[in-house]
Amino acid sequence: MRQNPAPVGTLIVPLWRALAVFRFTALGYVLVLYARNAADYAHPLVAVPVLLGMIAWTVAATWAYARPRLRRWPLLAADLFVALVPLLVSPWIIGRPALADGVPTIAVAWLAGPVLAWAVAGGRRLGVTAALVLTAADLAVRDRLNESSVTPGVLMLLAGIAVGHVARLIGAAEDRLQRAVELEAATRELAAATRERERLARDIHDSVLQVLAMVARRGADLDGEAGELARLAGEQEAALRALVTSRVTVPPDKPAPPAAFDAGPVDLRSVVNGYASSRVSVATPADPVLLPGRLAAELGAALGAAVDNAVRHGGPQARVWVLVEEEPDAVTVSIRDDGCGIRPGRLAEAAAQGRLGVSQSIEGRVAEIGGTVRIVSEPGAGTEIELRVPSPETTAEEYG
Repeated sequence: MRQNPAPVGTLIVPLWRALAVFRFTALGYVLVLYARNAADYAHPLVAVPVLLGMIAWTVAATWAYARPRLRRWPLLAADLFVALVPLLVSPWIIGRPALADGVPTIAVAWLAGPVLAWAVAGGRRLGVTAALVLTAADLAVRDRLNESSVTPGVLMLLAGIAVGHVARLIGAAEDRLQRAVELEAATRELAAATRERERLARDIHDSVLQVLAMVARRGADLDGEAGELARLAGEQEAALRALVTSRVTVPPDKPAPPAAFDAGPVDLRSVVNGYASSRVSVATPADPVLLPGRLAAELGAALGAAVDNAVRHGGPQARVWVLVEEEPDAVTVSIRDDGCGIRPGRLAEAAAQGRLGVSQSIEGRVAEIGGTVRIVSEPGAGTEIELRVPSPETTAEEYG
């Protein structure tokens, strides 16, 4: 089954968690260096309250950055200011001679915490800005510049650029995910509304529109109230056709599964045989053709519309043949007549005029249950309509 996408706004969370891990790891490294180098400090005891402050800020900053509503300029500015404090007091606590000999400042790697926080919050530019501020302060506390004194600043700049770039990519990915989630929700709602509208349109066509059309045709030549009634029926038919055909179509990537594929099986032969008459010949397999209830009902309704069209439009002497075939992966129902056929372009004209006999009652029904319709016709040579739907096993695999 398809997994739901991650909630929008959570893709950046792993970076903030990684930053918290980095802060505590860097703090541990600071404490280890203090224990190792305290004997070389000018005022080692003064470093204790500074270290306690670093510990307290590490805990407070981790708590604050874990809350999205607090990741704003006050917190970012405070983070940068707190990092400057141990850096600026290092010459007094450690002593300038020791710094000149290569002893690191008190902050050491802990200094990169604000750089990474600014980069995650604002991308490369903010990360580089924080790195430049801290690098300038680090160089200012040293009496002379050499390779070892410049290296920390270069590393912070690289970290700000790299982490800021990753944060921007994640932000862009979240924006695209947000748009995709909104579009998918809107498409699902629109597709559901369209399918329901088409179902209602088919039902209206098979009942109300047919009656109105019959009244309009039979009463067109009558006088008096009967003729007026026929005229009103014709107007209402035209208005109702325009209403049920004015819809927005959504190009689905896959037909929606019928809502009742779990209904009890129905032998399609019993449905098809109901259309047999003196003008309609039906041929079915010897063995039952079992389909889910709704699948058989919709296929039977499409078959009924096709047979009705063939009988009404094929001519008074037209004959209709219906053939049911069951294949390993599909069930096919073919309807063939020897009537007058369909002239090229007629189906498109009928759909544009709101006549739904083929476009909705046949093609729409079959498409909704995941099938296809093929129509072959030539003027004077009759018409053949093939309704093909997937077998119950194939449908269950596709939607299961």
